[in-house]
Amino acid sequence: MPLLREKGITLYLKREDTIHPFISGNKYRKLKYNLFEAKKQGKETLLTFGGAFSNHIAATAYAGHEQGLKTIGVIRGEELADKWQNNPTLQLAHEHSMQFYFVSRSDYRLKNDISFIEDLKEKFGDFYLLPEGGTNDLAVKGCAEILTKEDAQFDYICSAVGTGGTVAGLINASQPHQMVFGFPALKGDFLTEEIRTFVHNDRWRLVTDYHFGGYAKVDQQLVSFINLFKQKTGIPLDPIYTGKMLFGIFDLVKQDVFEPGTQILAIHTGGLQGIKGMNLVLKKKNLPLLDV
Repeated sequence: MPLLREKGITLYLKREDTIHPFISGNKYRKLKYNLFEAKKQGKETLLTFGGAFSNHIAATAYAGHEQGLKTIGVIRGEELADKWQNNPTLQLAHEHSMQFYFVSRSDYRLKNDISFIEDLKEKFGDFYLLPEGGTNDLAVKGCAEILTKEDAQFDYICSAVGTGGTVAGLINASQPHQMVFGFPALKGDFLTEEIRTFVHNDRWRLVTDYHFGGYAKVDQQLVSFINLFKQKTGIPLDPIYTGKMLFGIFDLVKQDVFEPGTQILAIHTGGLQGIKGMNLVLKKKNLPLLDV
């Protein structure tokens, strides 16, 4: 069933959020080949980076627990060290045995520096390094598997964008007649060059108008859209990624960006664990809450 039939345009949603109860959507795809590689190298520990509500942190913790690997999360914001128990994402990661290392925001910006990584090795010993958001060549390879032969019927493939790995995989797997639209959750167009390092064609563009103020920022309009979408379809959307993407797609349809007869496939990349954390933020601001 299409989510939308309007102006001769049809919109379908691929439910990647349902492929695993905890490692949902693009996180499952990104971790798949990295877990194979970690075991191939004989690693016993995964170390990665993320913020307080990171889907990647939660997914890595569960995946490591499931695969018998220790996990270490380098968390942005040393102020969280004394109150992580109040954070639903970090609680979930802790329940799956992740060890936390809280660092200042200035230190966190060093996460790609060789000297910083060497300091982490001195502190924690040998580990398999997963970058923030999980994006690397193996992650892109996994995300390319989101598209199947049956998806060749579509003219546009749409995905939310965080660190760029998911949309890069979709670009590489797309057919010559298809265009890929990426909807960044972050403000600005700085991800373009990063994505180019992973892709093999230029049949894509970033749609940068639907970040709602930047990463992890939402407003009442977006909350209302997500809640109404769930009421109409029964499908929950996360407010950081998929919710913003679908808001954008519906708006582009209104603006006649797509020609009549266009078939669009949007990817639901999961991230639903972040709803509880976002509701804590919304409650503090006295804004309407997302339906759980």
